[in-house]
Amino acid sequence: MRDRSAHLEFVETYTEIETGHNDLVDLLELATEEKDQETISEIENDLAGLVKTVDQIEFQNMLGGKEDPNNALLTIHPGAGGTESQDWAQMLMRMYVRWIENSGYGHEILDLQSGDEAGIKGVTIEVKGKYAYGYLKAEAGVHRLVRISPFDSNSRRHTSFASVFVYPEIDANIEIKIDAGDLRVDTYRASGAGGQHVNKTSSAIRITHLPTGIAVQCQSERSQHRNKESAMKILMARLYQKKKEEEDEKLSEMEKSKKDIAWGSQIRSYVFHPYNMVKDHRTSVETGNVQKVMDGGIDEFIHAYLLESGSSGEPAPISQAPA
Repeated sequence: MRDRSAHLEFVETYTEIETGHNDLVDLLELATEEKDQETISEIENDLAGLVKTVDQIEFQNMLGGKEDPNNALLTIHPGAGGTESQDWAQMLMRMYVRWIENSGYGHEILDLQSGDEAGIKGVTIEVKGKYAYGYLKAEAGVHRLVRISPFDSNSRRHTSFASVFVYPEIDANIEIKIDAGDLRVDTYRASGAGGQHVNKTSSAIRITHLPTGIAVQCQSERSQHRNKESAMKILMARLYQKKKEEEDEKLSEMEKSKKDIAWGSQIRSYVFHPYNMVKDHRTSVETGNVQKVMDGGIDEFIHAYLLESGSSGEPAPISQAPA
């Protein structure tokens, strides 16, 4: 039924475009005969809307992977470099949250570990909406920052790295068997802002799957039960991904993008000094508007990567996708 619904939505959208186009053709003939310039201008605006929808169909046709329509679990980790890299990881977190909000998706921070002085040591964000994973999988890899460090009293230029990884959230109907005896569940106090907000109970959860060594954690909720649910959701996604890789007998496309968080492995560079530029090394797409990018304007990088990588599969339905 889900497959039927997806195909039906695609056909209905195509039909709406075809009907809209035919109506505009008829209206244009009448407006031309009557030399009604105002109506002609309205037709041009309506036609631009149809073109935008067609472009969206053509692009979403690239999102035909099995997991592309799913929610996404996005993780960010700083590379070596202490405060510098931790601050860069937080900047990336802000960039993605802005993109998520601008794209009409919802999100929830499942786990956030603050840095010692500034920034973050790591974060896991659940991104909610159709094709969240299909779009965000383009962001998996190492991101490099070049800037004058605000933490260097000598104002020297520093290079920092952070890794971004994206998992598809797995449908609850997909069966992943987990033996309770294979899990080690640890509780600890969640870190917080201090004062009245500090968590005085051991509500944070860390779950380790002993056979694989996969460990996940969550501390976003005050309720230990809610944190355990979220941690199990992450664990299910991680185990599904591992199972998928074993069945394919090779690294999946997601795992191929995992590289050392260091020189020579970055997918994108963000240069703040001595000039302003953001460049994607996979597609050579670049822009000098660094501020726009850091405010979530990364669609041109995502689109270029997905079009160039040529994801194949069945047509994707038209719904809740970034323009």
